[in-house]
Amino acid sequence: MTSRRELLCDTAISVLAAEGGRGLTHRAVDRAAGVPEGTTKNYFPSRDALLRAAAQRMTELHAAAVARLRATTPAGISATQVSELYPALLRRAVAEDPTQFLAMVELYLEAVRRPGVREALGRMVVANAEAGARLHRAAGLPSGVRDAGLLDAYFLGVAVSLLALPAEALRAVGLDDPYALGLGLFHAAVPSSQPTPRPSAGPTSAPSPLPPSRNARQPLDLDDDQDDGHGGGRAAAGGACGR
Repeated sequence: MTSRRELLCDTAISVLAAEGGRGLTHRAVDRAAGVPEGTTKNYFPSRDALLRAAAQRMTELHAAAVARLRATTPAGISATQVSELYPALLRRAVAEDPTQFLAMVELYLEAVRRPGVREALGRMVVANAEAGARLHRAAGLPSGVRDAGLLDAYFLGVAVSLLALPAEALRAVGLDDPYALGLGLFHAAVPSSQPTPRPSAGPTSAPSPLPPSRNARQPLDLDDDQDDGHGGGRAAAGGACGR
């Protein structure tokens, strides 16, 4: 059962995603959570405390996703199966439910000026990179924490571009194929990984810059048991999202 504190933190994540950093106020969280005015301020007296709590909550959600991914990783996982994870993560973070990813971007910006937020995000990034490296090594890839951390950083930048840029700009610079992008991120960061052949159906012509790809296999279970609304968290380990 979600506690009142968790409810407020999850709601703060949703408000961050919907309204941006400027829109995150105690009153906005009270309204969105459906609690009496003043409740959020009682739990988190300052805006800085509220931001730190949101960052810590996101770290906890990512840690839970790491544990689920580890528990569901098959013993004989292949490098190809691992590479297919990244197009699926990219699709989830951008096309299916960008809430947590958008909130993470806002927290990254806040972390530039707020040491508490920076520390919480730092713990999450290190944990994600360590989990990603373990997953890659389980598939026989010579991947270290640096490789997995670089992959997460690539993922973050590409996902921001897909969310922020118009479709015509994405096409002009070759960022309009999400499946190829997901595989490209993986092969750019992970040493000795072999490119996966593109599915035969060819690139989609749908107007959305990131339509759900039916050609990409999803070899690992990416579903969270809890609802994330990026206010809970569809955070998937090994990728910068709500990887």
